[in-house]
Amino acid sequence: MITGYVLGESLRPGAEFAPRGLRVRAVKRLDVSASASAGQPALWTLVEWEAEEGAAREIAEALAEALEPAHGWYADFTAGDERVVVFARRVFRYRRGDAAGRAEAMAHGRSVGTPGHQLDWPE
Repeated sequence: MITGYVLGESLRPGAEFAPRGLRVRAVKRLDVSASASAGQPALWTLVEWEAEEGAAREIAEALAEALEPAHGWYADFTAGDERVVVFARRVFRYRRGDAAGRAEAMAHGRSVGTPGHQLDWPE
């Protein structure tokens, strides 16, 4: 089983994130006014999801198509021993604990405008 989340505000207008087999676990509203960067809303909608292990590629591709490229939005999840980090039109997959793989994903995030303090996915 893989689990993850996507922020409703991170999706492009008109985009749909609905890969086959995705199940919603919870929807929460978060006040992030203390850590939101310029151009980001102060309230975020966190949609937690789950899917079968074999769906990782389809989920990553669906996220890459649905994420808004402005402000460096991303989503991440763990699939087995891999960490999957997805930006608009870009997917990074690396073995958990692989410092070089993590650094590459973080560098991409910085290059597309992700605030440094938000490049904090767990390993």
